[in-house]
Amino acid sequence: MQVTRAGEYGVLGLLHLARRGAGQVVMIDEVSREERIPKSFLAKIFQSLARAGLVRSNRGIGGGFALAKEPAEITTLDVIEAIEGPIAFQRCLEAPTECPHTGGCPLCGLFEQAQTQVRDVFSRTTLADLMKSRVPAAAPATSLKPRAPTPARAAV
Repeated sequence: MQVTRAGEYGVLGLLHLARRGAGQVVMIDEVSREERIPKSFLAKIFQSLARAGLVRSNRGIGGGFALAKEPAEITTLDVIEAIEGPIAFQRCLEAPTECPHTGGCPLCGLFEQAQTQVRDVFSRTTLADLMKSRVPAAAPATSLKPRAPTPARAAV
């Protein structure tokens, strides 16, 4: 399972609205420019978010988008599933299932456990939580080099 760019952009777009404050209407041009998201793509994403009841759309002069709920009431799971649909790690976890091994496959149980944990993390993490955290990007594993041992310091 991979969260697509649309899911990522949905979360980033809503974070932008959340930082502006409750009820603050923001034009799609601003969100697009500030978050570096193509405007037409972002407009489609925000339509999905509006259908899910996560944003309000205001047309005309002074129009734009605003959060429909408080940032603490919107989880990343809400956003991702509004755009991507239900999270399913493997076809055996989709409803209705297309997997011929459903019911007797130990691998299905493992996928279900992993999926449950991912959904749990996303459902516990709100926009308010993300606004508070500044998690540095991890270095890619391929760029990590073993460090040379440092010489022991002599006690003075």
